[in-house]
Amino acid sequence: MNDIDAGWEQRSVALWASIDAHEEEEFFALVDELVADLPADSGLALFERAAARDSFGHSDLAVPLYEQALKAGLPGERRRRAVVQMSSSLRNMGFAERGVELLTAERALGADHLSDAVAATLALCLADSGREREAVSVAVAALAPHLPRYQRSMANYARLLIEPDDEN
Repeated sequence: MNDIDAGWEQRSVALWASIDAHEEEEFFALVDELVADLPADSGLALFERAAARDSFGHSDLAVPLYEQALKAGLPGERRRRAVVQMSSSLRNMGFAERGVELLTAERALGADHLSDAVAATLALCLADSGREREAVSVAVAALAPHLPRYQRSMANYARLLIEPDDEN
């Protein structure tokens, strides 16, 4: 990522680790100060500002910033995090179906260490969209690989929640 260097990234990690020690407005100011080192149109700066607002429950302020960050170009893990976080915020604002659309597209891009976060957020969006069986299917399928036993059975049960069993 061209916007940052290792020192900036370390400052960002330290700031986020201290979030619970700050009041809302103070944290916003600290994030705004941190991203002031980046170009004004930086997707990273927009993402960090969105995440700060989101972390304090301001979905309405975060969503437009996430959208701008994605449009500006947000590569790698932060791009995927922005999709997950924005989808969660959309759900909180009553737009769960839009979250389903975004997360379904995100899942199609492949798996990585954030795949379970994508699945968990998708399950919540599906449930809030009235698609509870699909939500349980997504959640059980995401959980199955982490179980010490029954992975195959649970994966099959997850599939059967949304697909008919051809043997019956």
